[in-house]
Amino acid sequence: MSVAGVILAGGNSLRMGREKAFARLGEKPLIEHVIERFAPQVAPLAINANGDPARFAPYALPVLADDEPDTGPLGGILAGMRWAATLPDQPAFVATVPIDSPFLPRDLVARLEAGRAGQPLIAIAASGDRDHPVFGLWPVTLADTLAEWRRTAKSQGVRAFLAASGYAVVGFDFAPDRPDPFLNANTPAELERAARWLSPA
Repeated sequence: MSVAGVILAGGNSLRMGREKAFARLGEKPLIEHVIERFAPQVAPLAINANGDPARFAPYALPVLADDEPDTGPLGGILAGMRWAATLPDQPAFVATVPIDSPFLPRDLVARLEAGRAGQPLIAIAASGDRDHPVFGLWPVTLADTLAEWRRTAKSQGVRAFLAASGYAVVGFDFAPDRPDPFLNANTPAELERAARWLSPA
């Protein structure tokens, strides 16, 4: 199955104090950690971001802007669906991950796809006792539904849209001596803690 991928980098990075995509973790910026793990799982891959797309030029990836900036991850998810619908191979799904997830699973997309059990459902990841709704697999056919939701719903939260649409949850285990694969580095302190987990694994 063809799955397009979108790295969600459309937020303001207020808690980081600078754009998260380019905050360094170890020897390279966060975006390069995410691309390294995510790119082999999807084809093609794009970045969802607002502002001047030229800052992402070194990565030679399409840059997709939100329909309405600063309204949360649903804008990036919709941008990804709209983009995927224009692609020659017409991928049925878009997989999304956030820009601040340097340890995302290398089998994320395959396991989300398996978790759908052949149903045309959204699938999201979970670990421990938490779900992670922006680590998701989204049917491209939901684009118009999501666009209408963006226009009319009182909540722009991802969980509200999931509850209205139906979805599957796929659990991921992790060893006590390894980080949660869905760890987010939202602040300088969290980035520093994430650096302690860096390894070839």
